[in-house]
Amino acid sequence: MPSISTGRREGDPALAVSLGDHLLADLLDCDPRRLARLETVRPLLVRAVEESGATPLRYSCHQFEPGGVTALALIAESHVAIHTWPERNFAGVDVFTCGESMDPHRAVQVIAEGLGARRVRITRVPRGIPR
Repeated sequence: MPSISTGRREGDPALAVSLGDHLLADLLDCDPRRLARLETVRPLLVRAVEESGATPLRYSCHQFEPGGVTALALIAESHVAIHTWPERNFAGVDVFTCGESMDPHRAVQVIAEGLGARRVRITRVPRGIPR
């Protein structure tokens, strides 16, 4: 299991109306072979959506040459995205969720484990209308 650290964006105003949470995760020291292939990343995205309790609407994925993938899940709660840089052993994961029906941290955990990340840095950004 990768080491996961979470931080909160500094300077967030108190929210009068909370509309959701946005997790921005940097997955570090990943397995470059897993990062390079759409055949690895797409099923991992599907599993992360399922295991997090999200409601999938549509998936869109693209394989770059010579390597790297962008994969996006449009979910009823908002979205889950993965962007990979195999040459840097890095993936950026973006999970935005509205409501309480899914666990965005579980989505990040599934993706991090599936890509062999040794370290994960998560920033949580509360989204909403400030006071």
